[in-house]
Amino acid sequence: MRPTKEKGGFTLMEIMVVVIIIAIIAAIVVPRYVQQAERAKVKATKVQIKEIEKALSLYKLDAGVYPTTSEGLRGVVDKPASFTGSWPKGGYIDSVPKDAWGRDFIYTCPGASGRDYDITSLGADGREGGEDENADISNAG
Repeated sequence: MRPTKEKGGFTLMEIMVVVIIIAIIAAIVVPRYVQQAERAKVKATKVQIKEIEKALSLYKLDAGVYPTTSEGLRGVVDKPASFTGSWPKGGYIDSVPKDAWGRDFIYTCPGASGRDYDITSLGADGREGGEDENADISNAG
């Protein structure tokens, strides 16, 4: 009996089927991954706002007032000229954080509608307003 020669490998049709299956899976998974990543950025920005609020509360305990809009959030890192209390070594936070998209938070004191202050991120698009991940994120709600 003579051994038969069989060719190994895949046919073009088999390769195309595998590529199509991979493309279908990617079309389902990638958008969900991107949505999850954007939701995580929104959550991270909310956590950063909470940390800034804690630093501002400690600042107010020592100074009796919040930093002014012109002093900004740098006021909890570097001692402003108007600060009269006992300044903690290293400030109230190490550095002014940026939002999850790498932009500065907007700080105003006093805040809108009678709030002591407002801390706002303009969301993924960097513009006022928006929906979903493009929505503004603030301590106001």
